[in-house]
Amino acid sequence: MGPRRLMGWYRLEIESEALKGNPLGDPHVRPLHVWVPDDESRRYPAIYVIQGFTGRVDAWFNISAFVDSFAVEIERMAPEAVIVLVDAFTAIGGSQFVDSPAVGRYHTYLCEDVVPFVDSRFPTLAAREHRGVQGKSSGGYGAMITPLLRPDLWGALATHAGDALFETCYQLEFPVAARALRDHYDGSYERFWEDFRSRPGRTQKSDHVLIDSYAMAACYSANEDGSIDFPFDIATGELRPEVWQRWLAWDPVRMARLPEHRETLRSLRGVWIDAGKSDDYNLDLGAEAFRREVAAAGAAEDAVRFELFDGTHAGITWRYPLSLAWLVERLSITL
Repeated sequence: MGPRRLMGWYRLEIESEALKGNPLGDPHVRPLHVWVPDDESRRYPAIYVIQGFTGRVDAWFNISAFVDSFAVEIERMAPEAVIVLVDAFTAIGGSQFVDSPAVGRYHTYLCEDVVPFVDSRFPTLAAREHRGVQGKSSGGYGAMITPLLRPDLWGALATHAGDALFETCYQLEFPVAARALRDHYDGSYERFWEDFRSRPGRTQKSDHVLIDSYAMAACYSANEDGSIDFPFDIATGELRPEVWQRWLAWDPVRMARLPEHRETLRSLRGVWIDAGKSDDYNLDLGAEAFRREVAAAGAAEDAVRFELFDGTHAGITWRYPLSLAWLVERLSITL
């Protein structure tokens, strides 16, 4: 579908080669929203905004009482940049922006489908030095790992309460998930999904922890045949060390310790890290741990912004314009 502009935004559809035939049967044609400054005669840095777990791309345009949407904030800011809102929702809530044989090739989709699509149609400065990625929660996780995996494409990142330091966030959910499976579904994830999909729009207290644990296993510990190994015994919650190690290999804190990733962190033009001090999933601790690794990698002081602010995991959309403006500044520098 060709671009259609409305109040500064282009709404398009992108047909993804990477997502064709994905294991969950999710659409390979995805919506894409792109903000472009009024003057399209010059070229601009590009910032890709990726959503949190269970997020839908159109939700960036949602408004609530006394709070404007991020899309409206971008219109008000009128940044000197191309801003891209990316869709990566799946049937299990998200993708963690990785390539998984149980979910789909969402890392490839972002890097090999979306980026070239945008660069070929909009006035971007098509180089890593002028391209950044921003997100919160699972989107913040994606913002941390994507530049590490593809340093040729990405020159800056902003992570708001991104999933990190897995033992302080994910591991705490394992006994809760085991109890929920035992008490409501006879220890069966299959029964949970049958029940969950039979009651659209009606949620139960245990839904989040069951979906989250399942989806993360599908992203971090799927096998080549698409089957999923869980990092805990679903009857007891007991840790399964061999599977847990596969998860830890995807932890941004641990990834940042690898020599090749330290070199990437040193080369980034900007690294914005923040989280609420009362984050519901302890992601303020993960933020601090990731900050330490960025510092240990030798990143320049002026290239790093870190803040723990008063807040929880929710209601922190006000942080996005702050990091966006900073990313635009960092990515506009001409060497």
